[in-house]
Amino acid sequence: MIRSISYGGGVQSTALLVLAAQGRIDFRTFLMANVGNDSENPATLRYLEKHAKPYATDHGIELTVLDRVKRDGSTETLMQRLARPDIRSIDIPVRMANGAPGNRSCTADFKIKVIGKELKRRGATEATPAVIGIGISVDEIHRANNRRTEPHEVITYPLLDLGLRRTDCARVIREAGLPVPPKSSCFFCPFHRPETWHDQRRDEPELFEKSCQLEDLLNERRDELGKDHVFLTRFNRPLREAIPDGVDLLPMFDAADGACDSGWCMT
Repeated sequence: MIRSISYGGGVQSTALLVLAAQGRIDFRTFLMANVGNDSENPATLRYLEKHAKPYATDHGIELTVLDRVKRDGSTETLMQRLARPDIRSIDIPVRMANGAPGNRSCTADFKIKVIGKELKRRGATEATPAVIGIGISVDEIHRANNRRTEPHEVITYPLLDLGLRRTDCARVIREAGLPVPPKSSCFFCPFHRPETWHDQRRDEPELFEKSCQLEDLLNERRDELGKDHVFLTRFNRPLREAIPDGVDLLPMFDAADGACDSGWCMT
């Protein structure tokens, strides 16, 4: 039976990597669906190359990074998908003008299907499904959703089985001699907390500007289609205005704009 962890590059899945190296969980394969070097949090990609991959190699664990490959054999990143002039829909959970979240297919197309395709290539079938471990910790138990399994997969949550919280995961990583990784996600994800956007503007202004440019591009496309504007935050205004430069946000405004409830992202 194929047993693999869906590796997201963040705290929880890196803790799973350490636990696997220690023999505390029975997984020796980690698969990471990379939404694109132009789309993933650059800090996550740096951590992957500098720490996660060497650690996996040193402990005899396979850590494979997968790209989304189209039928013609070419690869596609999420940013490339969003920037295509012929695409009428938006595949990330932007906020519509009325405040409601838009449709989201990014997780399915760039995470679930990519890993599922690889599992089937390795022999997973409906009769002999692969076991996939997802890095959801006890403090995020609401994100665990067994109903969203594919026919060739059986989902399991090792951190829940061990009763570990996110703070426990950070401790596991530090005790293994590794630095704690940054939170993983697309750098332009509309599920960012306001404080995350604020930190990006303060600490990574070039990355913040790329996020703003993406929002501008999406709305230029919306203008051509005669549709209302969309936003990367819940504040119903452009990102540059919603996250003012040099203004510290109070903790009471640090509520999440949403959550990727499948567990395939932000782990």
